[in-house]
Amino acid sequence: MNNRIDKYHNGFTLIEAMFTVMVLAIAAAGVLVPFSSGAMVRAEGNHRTLGAKLAADLMEEIVKTPFESIVSTYNNYTETQGNVKRTDGVRFSGPVYTKLSRRATCVNVYVPQESGAVSSKYILATVRVYYNGKQIAAVRRLISK
Repeated sequence: MNNRIDKYHNGFTLIEAMFTVMVLAIAAAGVLVPFSSGAMVRAEGNHRTLGAKLAADLMEEIVKTPFESIVSTYNNYTETQGNVKRTDGVRFSGPVYTKLSRRATCVNVYVPQESGAVSSKYILATVRVYYNGKQIAAVRRLISK
């Protein structure tokens, strides 16, 4: 029986094992990075879709308001972050709404044919939705009498 250990057949050295772990880590990072960036793009898409719906909802409220009251009610209208309300006035709840806010502006628009007119026949309404302070959706509409 030979007690001598053959140095070429006893397994991996520490350096070889560390090199293998490093190569596997680089390969794993190459596979995982596209998935994480894809998740971020998907989340941003979800925020934009929700923002567009919230902007359209507020615009519909503005359009349903009597024409004479639109500017006084909705010019410089603001719903602060986390306080976005449904059409019935109840605040939306849930984690997705905590970073959302809405702003609306409504201004009278005069066309050249109306020069000297006391009241305008048109109102330009703009609704902007923000996610964490960054605009994600906007809707503009010209409303006529």
